[in-house]
Amino acid sequence: MGRASTYDHVHKVVNMNMEDSNNEAIQRKAGRVGLTNLGNTCFMNSSLQCLSNTIPLTDYCLGYDYRKEINRDNFLGTQGELVTSYTELMKQVWLGQNQTLEPAAFLSCLCRFAPQFKGGQQHDSQELLTFLLDGIHEDLNRVKTRPYLPDKDCDGSNDEGDAVMAWQNYLMRNRSIVVDLFQGQLRNTMTCRNRHKRQADGTAGCGHRNIKFEPFMYLSLPISNDTFTLDECLDLYCTEETMVGDNQWYCPSCQAHVDATKKFDLWMLPPILIVHLKRFDYSGYKIEMPILYPVQNWDLSRAVQSKSGLYPLFDLYAVSNHSGDLGGGHYTAFVKNRFDEGWYEMNDSRTRKLQVDAEVGSNPSAYCLFYNRVETDKGDRKRNDPKIMRQSIDRPELWPHMQVTTDFKSFQRSTFVKDMPRIAE
Repeated sequence: MGRASTYDHVHKVVNMNMEDSNNEAIQRKAGRVGLTNLGNTCFMNSSLQCLSNTIPLTDYCLGYDYRKEINRDNFLGTQGELVTSYTELMKQVWLGQNQTLEPAAFLSCLCRFAPQFKGGQQHDSQELLTFLLDGIHEDLNRVKTRPYLPDKDCDGSNDEGDAVMAWQNYLMRNRSIVVDLFQGQLRNTMTCRNRHKRQADGTAGCGHRNIKFEPFMYLSLPISNDTFTLDECLDLYCTEETMVGDNQWYCPSCQAHVDATKKFDLWMLPPILIVHLKRFDYSGYKIEMPILYPVQNWDLSRAVQSKSGLYPLFDLYAVSNHSGDLGGGHYTAFVKNRFDEGWYEMNDSRTRKLQVDAEVGSNPSAYCLFYNRVETDKGDRKRNDPKIMRQSIDRPELWPHMQVTTDFKSFQRSTFVKDMPRIAE
């Protein structure tokens, strides 16, 4: 029997079990479970609530035998302890009988592998989120032996093909539910602006351009006095930056550190897009400016530079909020429930229903935003249930670069796959 190409079977089983009439009492409160504050652990509770309402990840924990994917030989992981502890907590949240849970076992496991979260001090929810997703990925990485693959510098003459090959190289070292759900691709362009050299047209620099296609798990967007909306923060993130002084770039053509420009572009977006608003600078000062963000139909088509891939339309389903300063502030979460599609505030052990228009879209404390991709061919799917491809090396048609919609009728898959080597899993 061949491997499944999606996680749809898992999603259907979990939904069927939860919607069964015998589980009506569970369904009424499923997911709407408070987490006790164990001493400045609101940062952890906020992140856990947001991940709990990431439906494909929760379904994987509840309805899939994840243990057979644990990579016990991966020295970067925890031999499955972290993912097992997280999964056990999710089972209590979604299948248990309690209205409030004490996540002490999970915290204890977390601190064994991440001692920076010990001590009862306030920490950053985004840092916790990053560590947890990295840890789950390494625990479940389906790659047992990672080959050495040198970085390839590209010149922009074949961006679509170069992006696919870069993704193939990445999958040769990293394949897990976390990659399938959360990881997309950026185009990073460096251009020489060596003031001691000029091109024939008078342009500063030798003209050498270096392009790399890099994976990302979240977008960390800057905030300034000119950014009032999420789109403006994204525009600032994609603005070309000048690299001078201590930040100079080593140009392989000039063979020296030179002034240069650096530019990030969105290339391929994941099914679940996490956006981190950079509210804290290096000194810990917080930017309190409210940022307006869309709750539904965030259209990123103008920002994505690739001409392939699924239509980039996203809905919000969770928010990690921060109020106060970095050391003494408080974290909460806004989450959208999978059954009644209502929005709820999860404030440690307390929960309450929210008014979407009045509280969610105009929330000035938003810190991390969680979006899921909206798909036009959903069938009986809800909008917050994106289809997730289970990516593998020998099936490039499952990669995000190949998920072409009718919006890209002129796209030809053969452009990418005709010269692609077939590598067995």
